[in-house]
Amino acid sequence: MKTTISDILSKYTLYLILLALLAFFAINSPFFLTGSNLVNITRQVAIFGICAVGMTFVILTSGIDLSVGAILGVVAAISARLMVHHDVHPVLATVFAVAVGTSCGLINGFFINRIGLPPLITTLATMTSLRGATMLLTDGRGIFLTVRPYSVIGQGYVGFIPIPVIIMVIAFAFGYILLEMTKFGRYVYGIGDNEEATRLSGVNVNKVRYGVYALSGFLSSIAGVVFLSRLMSAQPTAGQTYEMDIITAVILGGVSIKGGEGKISLVIVGVLIMGVLANGMIMMNINPFWQFVVRGIVLLFAVSYDKFMLNRRYSITSS
Repeated sequence: MKTTISDILSKYTLYLILLALLAFFAINSPFFLTGSNLVNITRQVAIFGICAVGMTFVILTSGIDLSVGAILGVVAAISARLMVHHDVHPVLATVFAVAVGTSCGLINGFFINRIGLPPLITTLATMTSLRGATMLLTDGRGIFLTVRPYSVIGQGYVGFIPIPVIIMVIAFAFGYILLEMTKFGRYVYGIGDNEEATRLSGVNVNKVRYGVYALSGFLSSIAGVVFLSRLMSAQPTAGQTYEMDIITAVILGGVSIKGGEGKISLVIVGVLIMGVLANGMIMMNINPFWQFVVRGIVLLFAVSYDKFMLNRRYSITSS
């Protein structure tokens, strides 16, 4: 009976945490559970959610991508600069910027595959370089768009559903199909679980890893387009610290930091938890510095919980 209860609690822990947060903030803020605020939460998490899909694939292969926020920022800066300073058509500017962002993912894959650098070091270097590139492209100040129709992507609605939320749902649906219904998804799990065994079974591990980092770069680029459209400006600091929140959401969603284990269907719950937490703290007027402290603690909790579950499964298997 104890084992059954433990298994049930383990299975529904994320949902219980989400419900507990909703209840806590509802009690402490009378405006938290209003319809407009709940819609606002979904719109706020859309950018993180889109990036989280790509990060899920990366972490499942035992990798990490610290460059997601920087890719988001540089894509927004390239698009805005082309439109404002070079009078490029918004569609062409956006497509070019997304292509650059996707290429950044491929560059990560190159240094990890061909040079043999650890993903942490590779993506940290990419992140730093792209942060500098964003500063150069924006000249250290915002680039403001005047093409009002462009705002539809980040500010528009279909009925009462924000368009960024629809884009996020499409990204999660695409990620789910790719992971659960294709050979590529099985290879991703296989690389994270046992890379050498996967390689010996005939899988081109390097090719799969290129695909994973390119996908992460592409989705981060799409998030950058949504970000630019929502603010109608490219900022030199766009995307800073986003990578930590995205990684936290993915790990909190049950994707093992060791790789090879996790479901993308739960990652969206992790994304919602981070969104509810951020929104609730703002509604309670909590000091922004304390908000950073809380987010760091949540990351520690997520990694510790992942470690606990790994040890628990190992002990059950051993017995």
